[in-house]
Amino acid sequence: MSNISIIIEERPANIGNFMVGRLLPFREKRMVGPFAFIDHMGPAAMSDHENLDVPPHPHIGLSTLTFLFDGEIEHRDSLGTDIIIKPGQVNWMTSGSGIAHSERTPEYLRHTDKILHGLQIWVALPKALEQMEPEFFHVEEKDIPSWEQDGVNIKLIAGEAFGKKSPVPVYCPLYFIEIKSTKRQKLNIGDHLFGESALYILEGGIESDGHLFEPKLILIANDAKLCEFTMLENTTVYIFGGEPFPEERFIYWNFVASDKNLIEKAKQDWLEQKFKPVPGETDFVPLPNQNPHLKK
Repeated sequence: MSNISIIIEERPANIGNFMVGRLLPFREKRMVGPFAFIDHMGPAAMSDHENLDVPPHPHIGLSTLTFLFDGEIEHRDSLGTDIIIKPGQVNWMTSGSGIAHSERTPEYLRHTDKILHGLQIWVALPKALEQMEPEFFHVEEKDIPSWEQDGVNIKLIAGEAFGKKSPVPVYCPLYFIEIKSTKRQKLNIGDHLFGESALYILEGGIESDGHLFEPKLILIANDAKLCEFTMLENTTVYIFGGEPFPEERFIYWNFVASDKNLIEKAKQDWLEQKFKPVPGETDFVPLPNQNPHLKK
């Protein structure tokens, strides 16, 4: 019997002036472990007059993980953070009770041709930490565990697996793993995984139970312990998952919570612009279905 329970295809979504491929949530599978949202950005070739510009917008009840393959993004938030994220680095922003941030092409790239490509991920917080104080951490590529094993290159971007631990300060049992192979290679890594598990194919392809799966697909496992597949030549996959929460999570726009009242409060706070502002920013993304010309 196949160990694949659900196959999710990338769906186009607009995040302002930029199109992305939406992977999670999906109508048949809202979350995988604590992972509530995944967008695949690009690869997008932008000319010297095209830039990423996502004005300040709010979050509650989650941590965001930004991981780039190509290009650069300037992250600013209401904690006063102003940092450039580059390929291989990790931006980990925990919203807790509420944070606002913007994402833009850095000034020194705004008049050049460039490419932007990466993943943006939301990890829901445990119920006891949903209202924690906001935090931000930036992790350099050199500090992320990376090694060769069974003929493939593995990187533990976040969480714990393979007896290793990423320096990204996660708040629940999870894993987010990159695996790269230059040659055809069979893997059986189920003993290193736990909870719910999924595999995203970025490039190349994999074979499982006699079926070929190509890029832009997420494969949800029936049982993480049975995670066995064959990677084709020049393949990159991301495996993510962890222990699911006992409570349901509700998602509205950029808000995630176990209690709908927390979302209603966040909606009202953003509508009234009660979130702490982002230094250096003057505009913002209005609450959906509200007047786009509303000002602070």
